[in-house]
Amino acid sequence: MELGLVHQLFGAARSAAGERLYEVRTCAPAGPGLIRTDADFPVGAQHGPEALAWADTVLIPASHEEDESLTPGGLPAPLARALDAAAAPESLTRLASICTGAFVLAAAGLLDGRRATTHWLSTDLFARTFPSVTVDPDVLYVDEGRILTSAGEAAGVDLCLHMIREDHGAAVAADVARRTVVPPHREGGQAQYIQRPVPVGVSTSTSETRAWAEERLATPLTLSELAARASMSVRTFSRRFREETGLTPMQWLTRRRVDRARELLESTDHTVDRVATEAGFGTAASLRQHFVARVGVSP
Repeated sequence: MELGLVHQLFGAARSAAGERLYEVRTCAPAGPGLIRTDADFPVGAQHGPEALAWADTVLIPASHEEDESLTPGGLPAPLARALDAAAAPESLTRLASICTGAFVLAAAGLLDGRRATTHWLSTDLFARTFPSVTVDPDVLYVDEGRILTSAGEAAGVDLCLHMIREDHGAAVAADVARRTVVPPHREGGQAQYIQRPVPVGVSTSTSETRAWAEERLATPLTLSELAARASMSVRTFSRRFREETGLTPMQWLTRRRVDRARELLESTDHTVDRVATEAGFGTAASLRQHFVARVGVSP
């Protein structure tokens, strides 16, 4: 599944002229040939580990039981050498993993001293096997610069969209999400799962209110107004909202506004003052404060 979503998402990325923005290739540790999967069909690989030498991004999907059997230094020599070369300081290659693919990066020693995540069912084993890695079991993905890790399969979608957004901007990432009919943006810091089932009835979910708020980001919105829109008390709304998104309502609103500001900055020639107004921050100073906190650079 993870291999397919990588091909689908990166393969769907297009420039304004409609040109493909990524060339996606499948590699196998043992070299070209058929790869056994945990489904009822094999996958053909055209390349071996040597292909990592010319890759801009290396994405490692999950092999589940095989991944979980790995220990430090336990990778096949050709794959270990290829990953070491890709991670070398002089290399500009970005390395990422989906689900238990993090075990591969950790076995290569590439996560030592770093923060990382994997599927929540595997985090205890991961932490025991690789004590030099700081494991965060509660997030969708972790971005450590050139090395990124994500949680389970669906979180791989979020990681891929995050990387596309970093490479080509919010508009391209949003277009990929539309083409592939997936949610356009979930924060890496959101929870992997919730303890209680997400309410499914329209009257008990905050999804409609979130969609309503998305259309009104330029308008001042208070927690009380959002709760009233959902026909809930502030306390109930706040609890349901966090259960469904992993964020408080105002955290979510601020992040959506930063995303909106980023889209406007990338796609228009608006002044920072105008972007601040249209994104709902009111002033350029407020936009700069939240933008730097979220993106790491000034707008």
